[in-house]
Amino acid sequence: MDKKALFDSVSNMEEQIGELYQQLGDLKQNLGDMLEENNRLNLENEHLRRRLEELDGKQHVSAVPVDKELGAMAPARKEAMRQMIEVGEGYDNLVKLYKEGFHICNVHFGSPRGNDEDCLFCMSLLNKK
Repeated sequence: MDKKALFDSVSNMEEQIGELYQQLGDLKQNLGDMLEENNRLNLENEHLRRRLEELDGKQHVSAVPVDKELGAMAPARKEAMRQMIEVGEGYDNLVKLYKEGFHICNVHFGSPRGNDEDCLFCMSLLNKK
C-alpha cells in the first residue's frame, strides 16, 4: 500500500469516527431528554393516582353519616392539613428525583447529574427542611 492510499484511508477513518462521535452525542442528548420526560410522567402519574384515591376516599366518606354533635373538621383545619401533606409530598418527590440522579436546584432543574456527583445547590435545597 503506497503512502497516499494509507493517508487517504486514515483520513476517511477519521471522518467516520467524527460522524460516529456526533451520532453518539445526539443519542446521548435524546436519551437524557427521554429520561427527564419519563421521570416527569412518572411523577405526574403518581400525583394523579393519589388524587384519584383521594377523590374515591371522599366519595366513600360522604356516604357515611356525620355525627351531629362532633361535626365535621373545620374548613381552616382541613386546608392546613392539606397544605402540610402537599409540602411533605413535594419534598419527598424532590428527594426521590435527587436520588434518581437528577438536579432539583433552580440552576439545573431536571437535568441529569453527572456520575451521581453531589450538587451544592441541590444539597442546600434539601437541607432547608
